[in-house]
Amino acid sequence: MADVSAPVFWQDLYESRGDGWELGGASPVLRDVLDTMPPPPGRVAVPGCGRGHDARLLASRGYPAVGFDFAPAAVAEARRLAAAEGVPATFEQRDIFSLGGAYRHVFDGVWEYTCFCAIDPRRRDEYVTTVATILRPGGWFLACFYPVRRHGPPGPPFPVDRDEVRRLLEPRFAVQRAFVPSRSVQRRTGREWLVHAVRTSAPAALR
Repeated sequence: MADVSAPVFWQDLYESRGDGWELGGASPVLRDVLDTMPPPPGRVAVPGCGRGHDARLLASRGYPAVGFDFAPAAVAEARRLAAAEGVPATFEQRDIFSLGGAYRHVFDGVWEYTCFCAIDPRRRDEYVTTVATILRPGGWFLACFYPVRRHGPPGPPFPVDRDEVRRLLEPRFAVQRAFVPSRSVQRRTGREWLVHAVRTSAPAALR
């Protein structure tokens, strides 16, 4: 399995333009959510933000957004695009698994898209714990999980199973809605699953 926990893996992909996940703009799923059922206002974290398209969209809609990414190349490009567009999103080059120590209970919301499927699947519980830690009690977690399939070629992206997602979220979150989004990009149609959950309690390790 590729060493997806090493920053150099992602840096090399960005530098070689091997980032096949790049959409060239914000996720149409997020755009649809903000148009039709926007979450409550507040500060939003975007883990694994890449070039920052989603973070910039959130910032343009009035959500103070902070994007985090492993790869310096991604963060540099995200900052350049934000400055060029005059959008007040901010970006940090950081290991997302380190966020709990610096940002405990700081964020009102988290937008997840293609980060969960990019990390080592053995660290998914740790990822959900991190998200729960950086959210304030009652904060929202909006996640578009992809690719929803039980099997497939080795990742990243690694397959996502709905039952696994529910199991991981259950101790820390209350799922409010879960459905297949209607505005996926064509090549991802039917393989995305949008979940809106609310943080209910502190992670067990922090109680």
